[in-house]
Amino acid sequence: MQAQTEGRREANLALLLRTLRARGPLSRAQLAAGSDLSKATVAPLLADLEQRGLTQRAGTTTTQGRPGQLIQLRPGAVCGIGLDVHPGHVGATITDLTGEVHLRRQTSCDTNAPEHALDQLADLARKALKDVAKADWTGITVAVPGRADRETGIATATRLRWREVAVVDGLAARTGLPITRMDIDNETNLAAYAEHDTDPVDDLVYLNGDHSVAAGVIANGVLVRGADNRAGEVGHMVLDQLGSTFCGCGRRGCWETQVGLDAFLHACAPRHDQVHNPRLAQGERMSILRTRAERGDARTLDALHRTAAALASGLSVLTSLLNPQKIVLGGYFAALQDWLVAPQKQEKTPVTASTLGFTAGARGAALAALRRVLDDPTVVPLKEGTPKQDRQREGASA
Repeated sequence: MQAQTEGRREANLALLLRTLRARGPLSRAQLAAGSDLSKATVAPLLADLEQRGLTQRAGTTTTQGRPGQLIQLRPGAVCGIGLDVHPGHVGATITDLTGEVHLRRQTSCDTNAPEHALDQLADLARKALKDVAKADWTGITVAVPGRADRETGIATATRLRWREVAVVDGLAARTGLPITRMDIDNETNLAAYAEHDTDPVDDLVYLNGDHSVAAGVIANGVLVRGADNRAGEVGHMVLDQLGSTFCGCGRRGCWETQVGLDAFLHACAPRHDQVHNPRLAQGERMSILRTRAERGDARTLDALHRTAAALASGLSVLTSLLNPQKIVLGGYFAALQDWLVAPQKQEKTPVTASTLGFTAGARGAALAALRRVLDDPTVVPLKEGTPKQDRQREGASA
């Protein structure tokens, strides 16, 4: 019975924390109404969250003529660390419970050498922990551009030439950090999670414009992963059976051969052009192409128009199949939104550009690392000065 009571308490604490994150600052009465809990239940739970340093008071509000104390999440109280891997570089992002990004760091790296990439990721993790020394860190999530097995912590990424790389074990061994606080996921899924966090609609499709084309699908508020975590590989929809271009999967006419970044860059410029230089960040390459398009470069504009048309064909399939409330285009699609996003007209389904740019996956990874606290706020210990009986109860329930 005590275990059931503690489980219910933890669930209610998580409910209040998520409600504050989505709608705060709120008064006790507003929290009770928004969470369907009684005021009598909410009061001690709010005291608990404050004793853990997760919330703070934020002025007063007047409801029905009576003043009420507002409560909000405390900025910087706890932080999640997101690590990301892309061809040629690795990065780190730190986000707190409010969603504020405290740090974004990136370093060049030979990511085709998995051991070297893990060395660099471990170094970024150690530096990130120094940056959050005054806050509790809840976990580390690694975003990879490929298949990620969350149960084993192993990643396979064709673009990186990774095959069954033990990412989580490798990071734990290099940093000495507890493996229980580490996770791994596909960057497109994490980008969808970040977009959903920004605008929590129930049904959303995030399409990543990169070397491979993948979708993160949110249905009824939940990420769709598929039977073996391979849902969303929409770049391999065959939209042109007579196409002359072979896809990396071995078939012809995949959508990726029409709208993937490699195909787009090939259409924009010859191989010796600087936009093919892997040492340049994608944002820099897109800036070059944007300038050319604005100056009326015929080859660039032709590539943009053909890509926009091919993009529309695939989006119509996704719209018919998934019926989302919103489609968000990320990666290079968002970087060139005037030509690739603005022309998209899907009936009753708005198509927008991601505001998170090329860091959407990294942002999602940092947010995902916070799930440990959002699911169970009691993993954050009570602070010094907490009444003795509360600390004793905490120890008994541990």
